[in-house]
Amino acid sequence: MIRSALLLALLSAVPLSHAAPNLTTISERSGFEATGRYDEVIALCDAFQQAYPKQIRCIDFGTTPEGRPMKALIASNTGAFTPEEARKQGLPVTLIQGGIHAGEIDGKDAGFLALRQVLEGSAAKGALDKQVFIFVPVFNVDGHERFGKWNRPNQRGPVEMGWRTTAQNFNLNRDYLKADAPEMQAMLGLVNAWDPLTYVDLHATNGAKFQHDISIQVEPVYSGDPDLRKAGLALRSNVIKDIAKEGSTPQSYYMSFVKQDDPMSGFMDGVSDPRFSTGYFQLRNRMAMLVETHSWKEYPVRVRITRNTVVSVLDQVAKNGKQWQQAAYAADARAAKLGDKSVALTYRTTDKTQMVDFNGYAYTRKPSEISGALMTRYDESKPQVWHVPLREEVVADLEVKAPRAGYIVPAAYAATVGEKLRQHGVSFRKLDKVVERADVQTFRADKATFGAGTLEGHQRLSLEGKWKAEPRKVTAGALFVPIAQPKARLVVAMFEPQAPDALVAWGMFNTAFERKEYMEDYVAEDVAREQLANDPAVAAEFQRLLDTDPAFAKNPQARLAFFAKRHSSYDERLNLYPVLRTDVAL
Repeated sequence: MIRSALLLALLSAVPLSHAAPNLTTISERSGFEATGRYDEVIALCDAFQQAYPKQIRCIDFGTTPEGRPMKALIASNTGAFTPEEARKQGLPVTLIQGGIHAGEIDGKDAGFLALRQVLEGSAAKGALDKQVFIFVPVFNVDGHERFGKWNRPNQRGPVEMGWRTTAQNFNLNRDYLKADAPEMQAMLGLVNAWDPLTYVDLHATNGAKFQHDISIQVEPVYSGDPDLRKAGLALRSNVIKDIAKEGSTPQSYYMSFVKQDDPMSGFMDGVSDPRFSTGYFQLRNRMAMLVETHSWKEYPVRVRITRNTVVSVLDQVAKNGKQWQQAAYAADARAAKLGDKSVALTYRTTDKTQMVDFNGYAYTRKPSEISGALMTRYDESKPQVWHVPLREEVVADLEVKAPRAGYIVPAAYAATVGEKLRQHGVSFRKLDKVVERADVQTFRADKATFGAGTLEGHQRLSLEGKWKAEPRKVTAGALFVPIAQPKARLVVAMFEPQAPDALVAWGMFNTAFERKEYMEDYVAEDVAREQLANDPAVAAEFQRLLDTDPAFAKNPQARLAFFAKRHSSYDERLNLYPVLRTDVAL
């Protein structure tokens, strides 16, 4: 008794700063009804490192536009707290991030819970011996601090939450390839440094009311390197099995109806464009998982199933990471040999359909007296199995043959494009000599269509046309971007003008498709008469168009343009895509 009393007295005398840090979240202490502000993330990052100094490092990997630190926790049982040490030990890296849409904040609270349990040894035992786990609790930090009730009106809990977009109103999950946002540039810096084998993007979905609680999508499964798809499918299948054993009812496709608000239209799987996480990482020959908990499940349920998913991913990488890592490196080697081979730019879902049973609720569909539209209303007290169509056969759609050697970016665009290449870790070099007549291919747009509005701050551009051989002068200061590199698929996605998220599609080269010089109509009239008098071939072609093309014949500007384009003053660079392709390394 005396010894016990003395021990208690000594313990009570220990300064508070020496007490074991509390690693529970505000969310956990509230019964997962609430979620904390970002200052909790900062405090917990430090507290985890204090509590587990041999297993955790708390780092800043960026700063937001509003000046907040972007925090990540590096977890390892082997001392691999730097990218160099992880590579030296041959450890696969798993990067899991929450709060890319900061109103969908399940990942932050679930990730901290899972990390603590892994460190305690009550979950994913031994997983940190075989991988490095990087946890980014909140990706969209400024959006997280735009805090309030009902920021997500079609979601149950937490009581308050952050906002979908950043302080600059960027949607980060539309920014992976174009990388406008400082937050995305910081994330790509983290990715380039650590080269994660597996990148997990934690969300809560929108949509209808039904019983299923989570969807798990992974790429490459339908896209990217064909052999690496085996690893992606194994990751997806194994995680779905794991969380199903924990009581979830997961699906492998995004649970959004083919026709909005119509359950009987069923579901369709597909491949996202590279602006999204799952569309981007397959271009780097790495695996990305999109986790979407169902927003109408209560927040404690969503946190629990997200925690289960995080634990499953860590378990699966621990078991299979070495094998999957070798598959990824083999895909890198194959990518470096993609020159002159077919590469898919887009994918499509075929019409092949199977009928599936889907756990929904009884519902009614009738015109609304408010909007007048046909409206679906669900009765969650009456579970109902829907027999609905599912389309999940995905095939390559638009394909191109990659250039044999690479792409050339003119010196005029070298600074802006070079910075974008550096952000993605793409290899390139600057040319120090003039090539007076380079054997290259050019893309001239037969049709250039600008978006009617803006998207993510850009006026989008779509081009119709084709590449053709056309020798051009290449000046010193131009960039040569080789295909012979592991990120060859990413290079093609950035530079092929008809790729959905190519730099040109996001408006980087819009001025090349804007007419800036012209001749007055009365001058064009004189030019026309001169050409008709001096060139019989021009006269014959003009007459042919008048006889066969009524729209041309009735359009005075088109008729004058026919001659203006044949004049030496016409801008030969108009509608010429500035980037060139080459089959010979420069």
